[in-house]
This record gives sequence, structure tokens and C-alpha cells, in this order.
Amino acid sequence: MSKVWIEKLLEEPELYLLRIDDDQIRYFEATWDIPEGITYNAYLMKTDNAVILFDAWKKEYTEEFLEALSSIVDPKEITHIVVHHMEPDHSGALPKVLEVNGYKAKIIGTIFAKRLLEAFFGIKENVHAIEDGEELRIGNRTFKFITVPWLHWPDTMITYLIEDKIIFGCDAGGGYSIPEAIDDSDDKIVEKYLPYVTKYIVTVIGHYHKYIVENLEKIKNMGIVNDVKMILPGHGLIWRKNPQMIFEYYAKVGAGIPTKGKVLVVYDSMYGFVEKSIQIAIDELRKQGFNPVVYKFTDKEAPAVGNILGEVPDSEALIIGASTYEANIHPRIRYTLYELLDKANYEKPVLILGTFGWAGVAGREIETLIKRSKFDHVDTIEVKGQTIPEDEVRIRKGVRKLIQKLRK
Repeated sequence: MSKVWIEKLLEEPELYLLRIDDDQIRYFEATWDIPEGITYNAYLMKTDNAVILFDAWKKEYTEEFLEALSSIVDPKEITHIVVHHMEPDHSGALPKVLEVNGYKAKIIGTIFAKRLLEAFFGIKENVHAIEDGEELRIGNRTFKFITVPWLHWPDTMITYLIEDKIIFGCDAGGGYSIPEAIDDSDDKIVEKYLPYVTKYIVTVIGHYHKYIVENLEKIKNMGIVNDVKMILPGHGLIWRKNPQMIFEYYAKVGAGIPTKGKVLVVYDSMYGFVEKSIQIAIDELRKQGFNPVVYKFTDKEAPAVGNILGEVPDSEALIIGASTYEANIHPRIRYTLYELLDKANYEKPVLILGTFGWAGVAGREIETLIKRSKFDHVDTIEVKGQTIPEDEVRIRKGVRKLIQKLRK
């Protein structure tokens, strides 16, 4: 049974976290393999003559959400509902909440959210579409609504509670997994959690990663980030020990800031031929003082593509190995490449190692894809069948060429 957390975050105004740990999910957005699970975070605030709900949970947890909500307040007393993002993992329980509320609450969101409320749920009454930067006085507090489109839908916004310097971030600031705590007070929990944040950023927001940097710069220029005391995302840990840290981390991933010496190596090997070439490349990387992080598709293992994508932003370079399969790229690598070029398209050098039996195609096909992307194609080395000494010389030379790109 999924665990429900109801935690009081502030006394004045009364502010609560409502979190459920979704340990049943296996594929986020029916795509990304997340055995680590995910949380859905909503928030409730009581202030003078107002009760404000910030987002909700996934539809499958509607009954649990209503039970948690009702333990704090009678849903009929909710006066406002702030919808930061209409993706159903945050809005799925909303129709039932409104029904129990008697449709009295005013819904606040962007113009895009207003359109999606009608499209998804037929909700079109009592909806206020905010302007970017608009401020509303609700109870005895001032709420500033800031649009952050493409983090990660066009409807997305964040809310800044001016008097208390709190940001309600929804997807901005979130991550996969089910942390053992609600906040960032334990450094060990944060360290364990951050790789799942990277994986989340790349798989969920990666297609729009340039907007991460742009929108965070927008918020920073408003003078909000330096003063913020708490960041409350829609997934994962909340940030109150060091709230600036999570936005800095998001900006780093969005910009693809590398970890020195890290090279991501991804390959398939049906019968060991590609693996031989890759082993030579890995050996040369280590001789040159680099740290290869390796993912391989073989007859014994198939890593989750989301995990691979999560390694791209802080890698200095990539090596991609593939066999020719039915006059094309091996299907596992082909799919990985498709998602990599869509979700993790960074200006990083790439070395391609292809292996074939009767006709070499994979290397050339990958090269074509890489040259159309932001990645920097360094070299393509094709090997026919088993790797012979002449091939080893070419592979080691290719790796050194890759490294030269990094040292410029």
C-alpha cells in the first residue's frame, strides 16, 4: 500500500504537505522505467478567510487524496485551487475535489491551463487565467504567479508567496524516487536522491532543456531565488535547508555542465564483436586518465534507456558502439539514440564504433544522425567481424582524437 505523508510545514500561515509514495508505478508517462518510484506532492494553506490547495495527485490516488485532505480541512472550505501544471499526475484528482467542494473554489492557472482544464475534464467555470507576473491578494498573503513555459508543458507556472518567500515549483525542482524523508535536511538522503533528479530532468524536461536555463535565469533576475526560504516541488524532496541548491542543480543539468574525466560509453553486442572494440576504447580511455561509465545491450542485459539519458548531461564526451542489424542500426541502440538526440542533445564530442559482417551500415547511419544534432562528431571507425591489430590501432587513435577535443 502506498504511503501517505501529511506534514505541517509552517504554523503561520498554516501550510501542509500532502505526499503519496507511488511504489506501484513502473513506467512514468508509460515510457520511462522507474523501479525507484515517484511521489506526488500537493500543498494546502490556511490563511485569513481562505483555504488554498496547490495541485493534487494522480487520478488513481483520488480517494487517498480526499482522505488526506479531509484530515486537515473540510474540502467544502477550499476557496482557491492553484493549478501549476495540468499533466494528470498533478491534476487527476482535481475533478473529484471540485465535486466534493461543490465547485465553489476559484481555480487559478495560466491561459493554457484554462484550455486544458476544459479539454481534459470539461471544467470551464470559475477559472482565473493569470498574466505572467500577476499578483493576487488571497487572505492575508500575496501570491505572485510566474509563467515558466516548457518546464515542461506550455501551461506551466510557479507561485511565489511574497511575505514568506516560498516557491511552489511543481515539476521545477522535482525528481524521481521515493526519498526516505520529506526534505533536504539529511545530506546523505540528498546525495542519494540527486541522480534521480538528473534522470527526471532529462527524461521529462530534456526535450526543452534550453528553457530550463532561460526560465531559471528569468526567476533569478526577479530577485526571488537568492531570498527564497523554501521550494516546494510536485515530486520528491522539498527544499528548505538549502533551497537555492535545487535550482542551481537544475541549471547545471540544463546547461550540460560536465564532470571532469567522465565519458559515457553505450553499445550493443550480440555476439561479442562490438564488445571487443569497446574494450579497446575503454582501455585507452583509462590509460589517458578518463573514467568511462558503461552501459551495454547484450544477450544478458538491457539497461533502462532513462538511466542512460541521465548520464549524458555531466559527461564530457560519448562513445557509441553499434552493430549493423538488418542494414540498419541495432534496434536497441537505434531507440537509445532517438531518445538521446531528443532528450539529451548537448554540444559534446562523440566517437562512433561500428561493427558489421557483410555490409557496414550502423556507423554511417549513426554518423548522419549525430551530424544533424548539437553533438560534435569526432570520428567513425567501422570494423568488419573480429577486431584485428590494425583495427585496434584505429580505435586507440580515435579515442585520442576524442580526448584532444576535450583538451582544446
